Amino acid sequence: MEISQALALIMIIRTEIKDDHSQVYELNYKAFGNRDNESKLIEQIRLSEQFIPELSIVAEADKQIIGHILLSRAKVVDQVNDQLKEYDVIVLAPIAVSPDYQKQGVGTQLMLEGMKRTKQFNYGVILLIGHPTYYPKFGFKPARNYGIELTQFKVSDEVFMVCELIEGQLKHCKGELQYPSSFFS
Repeated sequence: MEISQALALIMIIRTEIKDDHSQVYELNYKAFGNRDNESKLIEQIRLSEQFIPELSIVAEADKQIIGHILLSRAKVVDQVNDQLKEYDVIVLAPIAVSPDYQKQGVGTQLMLEGMKRTKQFNYGVILLIGHPTYYPKFGFKPARNYGIELTQFKVSDEVFMVCELIEGQLKHCKGELQYPSSFFS
């Protein structure tokens, strides 16, 4: 009888540093099918006022970046009568795991760390456009069900999602999610 042992993946989850930028670019390029849209988006967000360095998080194994998540600031804007209300929120875009390390828990660890840090920064809501079967396990639900709209991108209800990190935040956060200009440069 053959006995096989599974080796646990030893990784470090940490804040991205400038020396990581080229590896993060390459990681996103490969993870998204050899296209650079997401890699360029990350570069644009890093240069924007919405960038929070501590919310750009990498997973590292064997001194290589194997995963990355970027969370940044955005606004939900609501026009009620003549009064404009704005809510500060966090948007998740993108998250990537090296094709060689997918389905090993890297993305889960990045998500959990990103959510924890977002809450520590006192942001109560994260929004994203993402896969409808992956994100619900982290508490994400269709955002339109909570009175949050998105018109900058045409997306179905099932992929436009929200997660409430601080209880009661979704009661007040209504209106249209407005991605910053760095998402369109």
